[in-house]
Amino acid sequence: MGIKYDREKKHYVVTYHRRHPVTKQSKSIRRQGIKTKYEAERVYKELIIKMGEKFNENLHPLWPDLVEKFLDYYANCGIAKNTLKNYEQCIKANTFHIWGKKRINEFSTSEIRDFILDDCAKFSEAHRKSMLKYLRAVFRYAVEHDIIYRDPCPRLKFKKNEKIKKMLKEEEIKILLREAKERNHEWFPVWAVACYTGLRNGELYALKWENVDFQNRLIYITHSWNKINGLKTTKSGDDRVVEIAPSLMPVIKELYEKKKGEFVLPRIRDWETGTQAKPLKDFLKELNLPLIRFHDLRASWATIMLSKGIEPIKVMSMGGWKDLKTMQIYIRKSGIHIQGITNDLNFF
Repeated sequence: MGIKYDREKKHYVVTYHRRHPVTKQSKSIRRQGIKTKYEAERVYKELIIKMGEKFNENLHPLWPDLVEKFLDYYANCGIAKNTLKNYEQCIKANTFHIWGKKRINEFSTSEIRDFILDDCAKFSEAHRKSMLKYLRAVFRYAVEHDIIYRDPCPRLKFKKNEKIKKMLKEEEIKILLREAKERNHEWFPVWAVACYTGLRNGELYALKWENVDFQNRLIYITHSWNKINGLKTTKSGDDRVVEIAPSLMPVIKELYEKKKGEFVLPRIRDWETGTQAKPLKDFLKELNLPLIRFHDLRASWATIMLSKGIEPIKVMSMGGWKDLKTMQIYIRKSGIHIQGITNDLNFF
């Protein structure tokens, strides 16, 4: 036992030594100035507990501490800033208040399953699926860094909700653009290019004049933009070509004549702050049209193109979709998969 009496100073000195179970480095804690042997024995027991807690803290950090380490590690793996922010906000908002004092080695599969299915029941299937993905990434990091031996995340199946909230029909888009043009609305050129090309919000914002081919009526999509990452590659990482419709050319040419910089579309404050949905909804409400998100202009474009008989593979190519399953949503919405099947029905 590490208890010694210092006859010269007339007090007890208590020391506890132990090797770290992983690093094998020797650690020690020392206390002195203890007057009685009884008190020295009590201090010795306290040092044993304290050393164990210290080792356990290093071996098995608290959930919030591990999440911070994971985020630091993930940030240096080339992950986009907006993706990292999604991980951080979702994990902290949903787990820190319930797992703030829980150590990483204390999690069980059933506990995480209950959290996803019960605690997150108020959220959509897509949100719960993302939540599980975020948790699995943290636990996987812990396994890879020898903090825990296995990933406790359960295997869960989520029902895919393949629904598009709302879209504008062709006649409704005509009303939107006609009214916006007549009122000289500042968003008119942005909405026009979005409805005619199906470009994503970030691709519209990043569009430069150097990528517009007037002679061949083509736009080369090479970059995207968001307020967190700034300019970056497209969502798929691939460049693509978009055709400019003849009726859109006058709008493009007018923008070119009034150009003030390298970007095709005007820099609008709401656009720069990421609140582009609000002016669109406000204007749609004024026109008594369906209230849609800005991104739904892209869905509207895809559905209208398909309903006009354009081959899905061409719509996929121009819209930048790689996943045929995603395109199937628009195909079902447009009704082209059932067009003509009742032509031979005649019960009268």
